[in-house]
Order: sequence, then structure tokens, then C-alpha cells
Amino acid sequence: MPPLRAAKLLDQVRERIRYLHYSIRTEQAYVHWIRAFIRFHELRHPAEMGSTEVEAFLSWLANERRVAVATHKQALSALVFLYQKVLGISLPWLDAIGRPKSRVRLPVVLTQVEVASLLALIDPEHRLVAELLYGTGMRIMEGLRLRVKDVDFERRAIVVREGKGAKDRVVMLPASLVPKLREQLARGRLLWAADREAGAAGVFMPDALDRKYPRAAASWTWFWVFPQANRSIDPRSGEERRHHVFDQSVQRAFKRAVQGAGIVVPATPHTLRHSFATHLLQSGYDIRTVQELLGHSDVSTTMIYTHVLKLGGGAVRSPLDALVPSLLDLAPPSLLPVSRHWHVDELAFPCYRATPSFTAAATSAS
Repeated sequence: MPPLRAAKLLDQVRERIRYLHYSIRTEQAYVHWIRAFIRFHELRHPAEMGSTEVEAFLSWLANERRVAVATHKQALSALVFLYQKVLGISLPWLDAIGRPKSRVRLPVVLTQVEVASLLALIDPEHRLVAELLYGTGMRIMEGLRLRVKDVDFERRAIVVREGKGAKDRVVMLPASLVPKLREQLARGRLLWAADREAGAAGVFMPDALDRKYPRAAASWTWFWVFPQANRSIDPRSGEERRHHVFDQSVQRAFKRAVQGAGIVVPATPHTLRHSFATHLLQSGYDIRTVQELLGHSDVSTTMIYTHVLKLGGGAVRSPLDALVPSLLDLAPPSLLPVSRHWHVDELAFPCYRATPSFTAAATSAS
């Protein structure tokens, strides 16, 4: 397939995605997988291919590339979108291919001590973002996309706009972050004033609001709470404008802090959201309240955080915990301690080995 033809097809994909108001992240992901699908089959047009080619591509992802289940499903969704929404081709063979089953994974949760050490080690430029994610339970992009108008100091509330599923919700504004947020807005106002003086384009406005309210994009009310230090090119409009802080920079700063704190679990900025929900439940808040703060449509999604409120094995006490102290009390003097120690219920007990004489006696007795 000539490169021009491929480019035209991808342009059609982008046009259809924007018509359906999908996010730019979805657009980037779908275009990536559709391009990979076409290249995998040596630039053949998707209209000339069918279930055999789709299944071959997905099998290559699963067996050769060994992608995760979520990645596998995303690639399949991109191809389904291509055939159904762009090419207008029905897929009666889709059920035969099947979708990979998601695996239920417990979320990674940090202790409060780990969170405190982590936040202390994040560089000052990104620390407030991390504190806000843990203090409110927001997702990283929900926090970075905050506008000045979304922070209500009087009611101690933050309005999360266009969260996952295009839903709005209200979360608390932690009292300890009020002074820091005021300082952040003061720094942001300097960048806003510099943009106005330079005659730069205003910030991105959703849903064509820049046409309905032409001056809103350049107003302080719509400016970012966490603006980027430099202006950049808008990938859709091509205009140079001020964007919010990139999530990659926060993730890199977070990774450095995790390493510095000596945390061994695979923590990411999203781990702060998991920790927020878990710590609220541990503090006694009901699960419905936590559900609303997280923005979950179904309480069953929030129920995953209750795993830390239970002891392992459904709160069953291991028989080993009752057996070990008895063994230690009755241990004969011929059992000699060694240097290593092991732990039961946070109490260290010496590990014993049998002397040759004791071993011989035990063998003859048996």
C-alpha cells in the first residue's frame, strides 16, 4: 500500500475519533495500533483483510511480544473501531476470535510512613502535584488538568472536570495544601501575565468553548493550576500555547523518589490514589463515601480496597503462630542456636539446629 494511502486512512481514523469526541490519548493509542497492524501485514489495506489477519496480529502480540492483557484488549478495540466505525465493515467473526480475560489484581498500596518519606523526597517542582493526588485521590491527569476556577478555597473543595468516563465530581481540598496552592497560583499568574503580554494564544478549551466564549481561553479563570514552564505546539490545532505540566515529568520525578525512599513495590503516581482510598477505609469512612470521592460508577470497583482491612486467609490465624512458642519452651538443651533469625508476629525467635548426638538419638528412637 502506498504511504499516501496509509496516511489517508489514518486521517480518516483521526477524523472519526474526533467526531465521536474521544480523548486525544485514545486517538494516539488507536492510531498506533492501526499503523502497527498495517505494517505487520506489509502495508496491505485493512479492507482487504479479515479475521485471519486480525487473529494473526493479535497472536503475534500475545506470543511474540508478550504484551499484557490490557494492551491486548486495547489493540483489539482499535481494530474493531477501524472496521466498524471507519470502514463500515461488520465483524461477524469477532466472537470467534474472542477477547482475553482480564485478571483481578490487588492494587499496590503504600503505608502512611512510606507515603510521607516518598513525598519528602520528590523534588519541589512536582511535590505539590503528588501531595494533591494523595490528599484527594485524583488520577494524575485529573490533577494536572485542573483550572483556576476548579479550586474553591471558600468551600475547601476541588471540582474534577471530565474525569474517567467524562464525569465530574467534587473532592475535598486538604487544609494543609491551601497555602501551597495559593503560592502555586501566584506563580502561575506570572506565566499567565507573560503570555498575555506576548500575545500568545490562550489555553486549550474543550468542546469549542473558545468559539462560544472567544475571550475565555485567555482569561485567568481558565488558566492551568499547574502550567508548563514553556509554551508548546498544540498537536491538533498547531498553535503555540501554554499547556499544563506533562504527566511524564511527574512520573519520572516520582520514580526517582521511590528509588530514593527504598520502596521495593512497583509504585507509580496512581499508587497514591490506591493509598488514599485504603487509608480512608482504615480510618473508618464508609465505602460509599470513598466511592463518590474516587468517582467509581459501581461500588464493586471500590470494594477492591477492602482487601487490606482483612488479615490474610480471611482473618484465620495460622496454626504456626501458636505452635512455634510451644516448641521454643519445650526445646531440649541439645538444640543449639545459630546466627540467623526469623520473624513471627514481629517477634524474633532464634532458629535452632540439632546436634549430631541428638540427631542420632532421634534416628534410633524412630
